[in-house]
Amino acid sequence: MSRLETLRTSIPDAAKDIKLNLQAVLQGGALTPEQRWGVAIASAAAARRGDLRDALIDEARREVPEAVVEDALAAAALMAMNNVYYRFRHMIGKPSYAGKPARLRMNRMVQPLTNKTDFELVSLAVSAIAGCEACIRAHEQVVVEGGLTEDAVNDAVRIAATVNAAATALEMASVAPAAAAPISA
Repeated sequence: MSRLETLRTSIPDAAKDIKLNLQAVLQGGALTPEQRWGVAIASAAAARRGDLRDALIDEARREVPEAVVEDALAAAALMAMNNVYYRFRHMIGKPSYAGKPARLRMNRMVQPLTNKTDFELVSLAVSAIAGCEACIRAHEQVVVEGGLTEDAVNDAVRIAATVNAAATALEMASVAPAAAAPISA
């Protein structure tokens, strides 16, 4: 049994839908294997669930080049920075902040190891997890202009949502049953 399947089977029954969805979203759809695995790996990294990230990397390495793994991790790291910064600027809503230069290095976004459109798609998925509206809109525009369909965008966000939920479900599974039991008065 693969590490991913072992993790998937350890998801508690309370999250049975997530267990089933995790298997389903990683198969077929409108995405290439490179896009699918890139989104999944970056989403697990964004959800800060190392065991899930590593299991997804193991599975991905069977199907895609190492550059996909490296770009996924790079996108997750860059979006950890950008989503905070640009979400702040959007939420504060003051033109004075919007006009200030970010002065944050993002060279990998313009020079990915794979291709710009796939890197942007992975960044979009991570931005969806982080809830950065400005980043979501910007990345969606780039990927659609880059030739991807709305179905591809939708599939990427479905994967991100499911991987994020799997991270939460795995955290639930790590809670001892006694700790999860209600406290009696």
